[in-house]
Amino acid sequence: MRFLLDDEQRAFARSLDALLTAADTPSVVRSWGAGDHTPGRVLWARLADAGVFALAVPEAYGGVGPLPVELAVAFVELGRHAVPGPLAETVAAAALLTEPGPAKRFLPGLAAGELIATLAPRGSYALDADAAGLLLTVGDGELRLAEGHGAVRASPDPARRFGLPAADGELLASGVDLAPAVGAARLATAAQALGVGLALLDTTVAYVGRRSQFGVPVGSFQAVKHRLADVRIALEFARPLVFGAALTMAPADVAAAKVAAGEAAYLAARTALQSHGAIGYTAEYDLSLWLARARALRTAWGTPAECRALVLGEERALVHAEERAAGPHTGVTRPP
Repeated sequence: MRFLLDDEQRAFARSLDALLTAADTPSVVRSWGAGDHTPGRVLWARLADAGVFALAVPEAYGGVGPLPVELAVAFVELGRHAVPGPLAETVAAAALLTEPGPAKRFLPGLAAGELIATLAPRGSYALDADAAGLLLTVGDGELRLAEGHGAVRASPDPARRFGLPAADGELLASGVDLAPAVGAARLATAAQALGVGLALLDTTVAYVGRRSQFGVPVGSFQAVKHRLADVRIALEFARPLVFGAALTMAPADVAAAKVAAGEAAYLAARTALQSHGAIGYTAEYDLSLWLARARALRTAWGTPAECRALVLGEERALVHAEERAAGPHTGVTRPP
């Protein structure tokens, strides 16, 4: 299968790249991690003006979606520039708000960038609870508003802060199907991870081309070339999985994309850290922002083990179905 973005999708990616390059996202990330959300909200509004959040919202409520492929295109660029905030959580919230009343009440604000959303299972911490204007909790099939949040906790990624939602408030929906929201958030996370990995690779290639040792660029050493080639291969294998999952939105496809992109970004982070040497360990160096994000996205919305189990479970179910269809008389056997 040959999958290529069309001209409009590539132009959309280029426009977001230009917008985010001009926004000086490292300074936005550092402000966000310090609890100052003002620069991040300004950037959030600009992304909304570019149509990013409208991609997750149906047309009936002020959006243009849901358009998973275009959403993946956008989130690759958000990851490439390490944009802070509950991005995947806002996408998940849009997928959960399907009842006409709550949808009409909240989705137009999400699409316009006027409302930042986050969510968490009941009793769990929510990402960026202190920045979100819409804090949702899910439990026992119920979707509820949370009445504020408790103290905010830091994480290994300074721009990902967690707050424990306070007591449950208004009931928005019951009998909630979480699968669409989890799928949308997992795809958005995979696309972000792919973007983070691409940024780390580009930064590292540029650095080893400048840094010299024994009178020659470090990038000329075969060992360094091999490690960077491994990263490139991992990212290029992950890319079609991400966009293929956006086409199908099948749970197993999305889980496979999440594993591939998350592991590729994590490999890119380890390689970048080793290739940069001591400077890669300093929090003041911008590389640290992408290193921390790669580690966080690897386990967000499904650990590698959880996603692999889902993929293997789907495969086993398919094998068993084929065996039942073939019948015992054929002697067909498959590995467990």
